[in-house]
Amino acid sequence: MSKEIPYKIYLEENEMPKQWYNVRADMKDKPAPLLNPGTHEPLSADELSAVFCRELVEQELDNDTTYIDIPKEILDFYKMYRPSPLVRAYCLEKKLDTPAKIYYKFEGNNTSGSHKLNSAIAQAYYAKKQGLKGVTTETGAGQWGTALSMACAYLELDCKVYMVKVSYEQKPFRREVMRTYGASVVPSPSDTTEVGKKILAEHPGTTGSLGCAISEAVEVAAGDPDYRYVLGSVLNQVLLHQSVIGLETKAALDKYDIHPDVIIGCAGGGSNLGGLISPFMGEKLRGEADYRIVAVEPASCPSFTRGSYAYDFCDTGMICPLAKMYTLGSSFIPSANHAGGLRFHGMSPVLSKLYHDGYMEAVSVEQTSVFEAATQFARVEGILPAPESSHAIRAAIDEALRCKKEGKEETIVFGLTGTGYFDMVAYEKYNDGTMTDTIPTDEEIAASIAKLPKVD
Repeated sequence: MSKEIPYKIYLEENEMPKQWYNVRADMKDKPAPLLNPGTHEPLSADELSAVFCRELVEQELDNDTTYIDIPKEILDFYKMYRPSPLVRAYCLEKKLDTPAKIYYKFEGNNTSGSHKLNSAIAQAYYAKKQGLKGVTTETGAGQWGTALSMACAYLELDCKVYMVKVSYEQKPFRREVMRTYGASVVPSPSDTTEVGKKILAEHPGTTGSLGCAISEAVEVAAGDPDYRYVLGSVLNQVLLHQSVIGLETKAALDKYDIHPDVIIGCAGGGSNLGGLISPFMGEKLRGEADYRIVAVEPASCPSFTRGSYAYDFCDTGMICPLAKMYTLGSSFIPSANHAGGLRFHGMSPVLSKLYHDGYMEAVSVEQTSVFEAATQFARVEGILPAPESSHAIRAAIDEALRCKKEGKEETIVFGLTGTGYFDMVAYEKYNDGTMTDTIPTDEEIAASIAKLPKVD
């Protein structure tokens, strides 16, 4: 007999994961390796260590170790805000009049306001352990920059953040949280780096992109031996750290004998999506269970649904390694939409490989539709969601309405990656009716993809 399911499912502290799960270990066909942009040969650990922390490089390259122990110092930090709750969206179900059961994993119950802290503290810890003075990074909407500045303050590390210019201007309060935690924050592209100057010369008045900001952060880190670059998404190591989301979600569902039919996550670079789906994808890869796994991306930056699966630079300045991923081309600069954390031209190599091999599906949704869903969710569930998270909400509502139409009692789980209290300019535009949808043309995407590097 099934147990009575509470409104919020909490795990006990002793049920919190003590290891990260590496989904690559269960992938029969591994993701393609990162390549040296000059030689097109797989990057060695020594080459990567010039930019990344040594232990993070080991995690980045490890395709075989299924579980990796979480250091005690990181576990102690996690205990400040983990385990996070898995919530049954009863009020949303009632509002939609759907037979579907909807659950969301809420990652916004920490000062940074999002899931990004799970990897930020890990990367800062390994930088501190290596004896570095500080780290550099980029941030889109500001959630990653906020999380990293918080982690660096805790560990007494210097933190230099290059924030996408449009988000720097749209989200001043998130910028100020970073500064409160001691980080320096520079709008990108800037005239403080050579690559920033080049981008400004080629694209005067540009609002920037994550690809631009990555180039600047990498240039600064590469020029100072006391610093390393850290990234909040895309990389294998980030998906590894974020697996705590999925491990907790699965443990909570298993506790009450709940089997999800559909698992949904927003997709920009892949950190939230990869973390949420990891243990479920592992079961799918091993043939133990099956799930529909859906990635939801903005129609303004549709790397999965309209991009090419190819090797590309992770940054606009073309100084980073080449990654095989679904990409719109590193020269693609998306419109200045309000889901800043999803404005990246490429997708995680791990998720790209899984999508390419048919283990998951993807949809793109327009910005106004996303904020319609966000507003509906906020009015009945009592949480103001981040624009990024609201992409998953949009898809979850659509799936619930499909269940209503088809008379199916399916269980839907989605990731609520964070809160939107620093995104009020976006909500203001939606409420005023001035928000618009910008979708790139086929010609614009083709022009960017035509510039992909030629890799044999």
